[in-house]
Amino acid sequence: MIKKVVVILVALSTVLLLGAVTSPASASGSLQFKKIYYDSPGSDTGSNASLNAEYVTVKNTGTSTRSLSGYTIRDETGFKYRFPTGAKLRPGYSVKVHTGSGSNTSSNRYWSQSRYVWNNTGDTATLRNSSGVKRDTCSWSSGGPGYKYC
Repeated sequence: MIKKVVVILVALSTVLLLGAVTSPASASGSLQFKKIYYDSPGSDTGSNASLNAEYVTVKNTGTSTRSLSGYTIRDETGFKYRFPTGAKLRPGYSVKVHTGSGSNTSSNRYWSQSRYVWNNTGDTATLRNSSGVKRDTCSWSSGGPGYKYC
């Protein structure tokens, strides 16, 4: 009888302990892609305005300010944007990373590319933390409206 009680207690303890452990992805799941505008509206003229209409939005869905220092956003072909040291995102706020050039603010960052990054016929955006651990992805294929809510 005592042996059965001990086995049950050990099993319950294990379940409770494992239930309290969160994976690295869910532990920082408060930073995630919200929208990717992979095909800027109108003709792809290559102008800076057209390049900047192509962007990704990262949102902090958590309850505390998160550091973005060293976080990266990449596409499938290897284009990579790195958030600068000191970049932060308050809870409930978003930051757009535009493909073209502009003046960086807390809510708009600029990749300074001279050509489009995101493939209109399909691509995957990947968000990684400063240690290179994948935190979020968002994929799309051809035939969409030019943007994707993730």
